[in-house]
Amino acid sequence: MTSPTPGQDPEQQRPRAKSQRQPQPQPQSPSQPAEPSSAEPANADRVFRSNSGIATGVLLLALVAWVGGDALIRGQGRAPWLGLAAMLFVVPLIVAFTLRPAVFAGDDRLRVRNPFRTITLPWAAVADVRAGYSSEVFTQQGAKYQLWAIPVSLRRRKRAARRQATAAQDDPHGRTSVTARVDDASRLAPADRTVADLRDLAERSASRPGAQGEPRVRWAYEILAPIAAGLVFLVVLLAIR
Repeated sequence: MTSPTPGQDPEQQRPRAKSQRQPQPQPQSPSQPAEPSSAEPANADRVFRSNSGIATGVLLLALVAWVGGDALIRGQGRAPWLGLAAMLFVVPLIVAFTLRPAVFAGDDRLRVRNPFRTITLPWAAVADVRAGYSSEVFTQQGAKYQLWAIPVSLRRRKRAARRQATAAQDDPHGRTSVTARVDDASRLAPADRTVADLRDLAERSASRPGAQGEPRVRWAYEILAPIAAGLVFLVVLLAIR
């Protein structure tokens, strides 16, 4: 056993333990920001409806409810059953031709909701949109579909033509044309203005990747089924004496 050296601190004579190097925590790298999506935000569809058609449908439905309800409540014999069958047949018809028609114009496609069918047309499949005596859309394959929600009013078209002719006569420099240009939407009839907007949208959106595809047609069975049921019910009641 060795004695401590004189003049030396006993604590310094103890063997020092090897210091173990503790692993230092690595700094956490900040999370990489997510790359922005290259897809463009989808805009809401533009909806076109006939205000006069909706108003007519509401009035007709109120009339049917009044007459049919009176037959159901106060009718005697077969009158309540006849009223029920007639309402089952007439109400879907009114809804189909007045409240149902609509045109939905989105970034990638045109969706036409007619009385008994719904047609989905990608913009690349649309060849032209025209307004003659009725508004129509033509496909690249030559198919034609009528736009029930955009009725053509010949009276408003004549009124717009007279307004344009008056503006041409009042122009002292003679720079105003007698006929309205397609790009001058303020001087067109409402149906012609809407068709011009749809035609321009079709030309601008036809090259979009999401606007490719074939037309799709779906029958409105939710309208056809009640009409058929009401018609059969009404024929059976009238045939029974």
